[in-house]
Amino acid sequence: MDFLRRFMAGRYGNDQLNAALLVLGLVLIVIEMVTGWGWMGMFILALLILCYFRMFSRNIQARYAENQKFLRWWGPVSTRLHNARMRFADRKTHRYFKCPNCKQRLRVPRGRGKINITCPHCHTQFVRKS
Repeated sequence: MDFLRRFMAGRYGNDQLNAALLVLGLVLIVIEMVTGWGWMGMFILALLILCYFRMFSRNIQARYAENQKFLRWWGPVSTRLHNARMRFADRKTHRYFKCPNCKQRLRVPRGRGKINITCPHCHTQFVRKS
């Protein structure tokens, strides 16, 4: 264990981009097994080599910059996925509407009949059936 700690000293290690690349590699392995596309093996191998290259790299600033660029792209995607999951989880108790003025997403309880909704962002009022 001490050998591994000394070996990794001064190296970049793992980050969110590496984790995403590994998950992508696993998904592609499953797809390759299901479809039988042998040519995907080279692409998967290249992904794994890239992961290990990034992990063992001593150029920490460059790997950090790559990860930050990935996180700037992944942040909005992750937020959308999380919000969609939350909307799906409470679909039986709440409805979601977009404000016609500012497009803000508003959450209201279900089963209240026609209600007057006031957007907390722009204070526009509109009527919808909950």
